Amino acid sequence: MSILADSLSRVKPSPTMAMTGKAAELKAAGRDIIGLSAGEPDFDTPENIRKAGQEAIETGKTRYTAVDGIPELKQAICEKLKRDNGLSYTPQQISVGTGGKQTLYNALMATINPGDEVVIPAPYWVSYPDMVLLAGGTPVIAEATLENNFKLTPEQLDAAITPKTKWFIFNSPSNPTGAGYSHDELKALTDVLLRHPHVWVMSDDMYEHLAYGDFKFCTPAEVEPALYDRTLTCNGVSKAYAMTGWRLGYAAGPVELIGGMRKIQSQSTSNPCSISQYAAIEALNGPQDYLAKHNEMFVRRRDLVVSMLNEIDGVVCPTPEGAFYVYPSIAGLIGKTTPNGTVIENDEAFATALLEEKDVAIVFGAAFGLSPNFRVSYATSDEALKEACTRIQDFCAALT
Repeated sequence: MSILADSLSRVKPSPTMAMTGKAAELKAAGRDIIGLSAGEPDFDTPENIRKAGQEAIETGKTRYTAVDGIPELKQAICEKLKRDNGLSYTPQQISVGTGGKQTLYNALMATINPGDEVVIPAPYWVSYPDMVLLAGGTPVIAEATLENNFKLTPEQLDAAITPKTKWFIFNSPSNPTGAGYSHDELKALTDVLLRHPHVWVMSDDMYEHLAYGDFKFCTPAEVEPALYDRTLTCNGVSKAYAMTGWRLGYAAGPVELIGGMRKIQSQSTSNPCSISQYAAIEALNGPQDYLAKHNEMFVRRRDLVVSMLNEIDGVVCPTPEGAFYVYPSIAGLIGKTTPNGTVIENDEAFATALLEEKDVAIVFGAAFGLSPNFRVSYATSDEALKEACTRIQDFCAALT
């Protein structure tokens, strides 16, 4: 008899972390690896935020806090949601967790019963389906294809909903595609949800501030106020404020749901890091001018990567509206062979061969639920991106 629980057989480790780990091992062994697999800004946490964390240490703010966040941070989150999204919440409607992932996990664990279904558009962030499975639910995958710019249509959403549907998970701008839903596109989805009052909405807004050009971010409860009472609006400081290692995420929703999430957290991790909480207050309340500066760099990097990948025969790379990912199709390369004799049977074989033969780490599309594609994170230097894309070009040109 195995010591491990049966529930673990339903899930797999994060493929993005697995690829990042493999690349790190090869780099430690002396290989010139360029990593494009991790979804992490290469900027330092802004100085004012770092100083707030240092001040928290120096002033002794290093003890346990309330389970799901200090009052000052909850108030800052309420003000942010009102200021940026036009959404009114009270501190009793806020949950603060150890990263955005924990708030999503807590919500699913607090609400899913056996047999409940969760509609997830694909391509999806790798953890969504596995968190649903761990909670005892059933992921229902609705494919948003390249032809629709990786965006779910209202008809697809309507077809995926059944009497068993508990949640619809929505992510815009998206990880892994960077696709962002316009106000009208999101309104078309919320119109469908209005016809299904038993379905709750989990909106993952982690890439809210990474929106480019004419694209304007919007979130479901903002677009359709009638959904406010059955929406959990989730966000965090990781991506926009380059605070991935600080592990601080939050969610806003109905008091009953937030209470259930608090109960889960109280029996698992308890409070998020006290120092990170005080730093997050400064992130939300402090100067925001560096967001635009960072986005200028991301746009330049995005355009570089899209341009170079689209020069490859057999690769199609759309230009995303936000985040810091591209999700090119390699449909034109399937079945070809590398100089080392590896057949590109699927996108996983492509990613593995690219790492082994050209020292470039990407994540294969099957990990995100839609193939044949791969994800590139362009949250790294222009020089590294140019060299990586040149290697990808050379790799693809050598296929026969």
